[in-house]
Amino acid sequence: MEGVSVRKIKKICVFCGANSGKDVAFVNATFHLGEVLGKRKIDLVYGGGKLGLMGQVLGIIPSAFTVNNLVGETCGKEIKVATMQERLVMMMELSDAFIALPGGFGTLEELFQMISWAQLSIHNKPIGVLNINGFFNGLLSFVDHAVKQEFITPRARKILISATTADELVDKLQAFRFESDPALSKLKWSPSSSQKEKLDLTLRL
Repeated sequence: MEGVSVRKIKKICVFCGANSGKDVAFVNATFHLGEVLGKRKIDLVYGGGKLGLMGQVLGIIPSAFTVNNLVGETCGKEIKVATMQERLVMMMELSDAFIALPGGFGTLEELFQMISWAQLSIHNKPIGVLNINGFFNGLLSFVDHAVKQEFITPRARKILISATTADELVDKLQAFRFESDPALSKLKWSPSSSQKEKLDLTLRL
């Protein structure tokens, strides 16, 4: 990291599956990520429920999930919200970076929502996947294929970071420099904005 300007990251939001997965390596890597965050004094923000990681922990959970103890007791402090979208917005606002662990549709939805929001300059925070035992190889290949087919721009491709170890991934998140699209960066997302800038419809989103 010598000679590289380091971004200050105090809180990382982690997206992960509700299930442990088939490979025990997924569980081991999850706990190791918690240890890495704890050693670096980085707090954890996550979706609530019975996920146990080290450090200061904040769980943001829709009220519907708390009925009949559906997802178990949240570790650390808990904030209840009304909807899934409200949860994701709060995660974005309270976090300095995002990490996706192996997971299913919900994890992928959260990951790509954050990527698309970064592409639209709603936020400029780094986003990465912890590619444990090649879990995300297929996904990363698909994204690169979409770049070749000109559905994703090379600039937008840089938003998604990947690494095979927790330490390497956190280092990459800290070194990340956001490169916004000149046209998309003109969008005004403040609730008080009465009018959005018009976009060139030839842009490939």
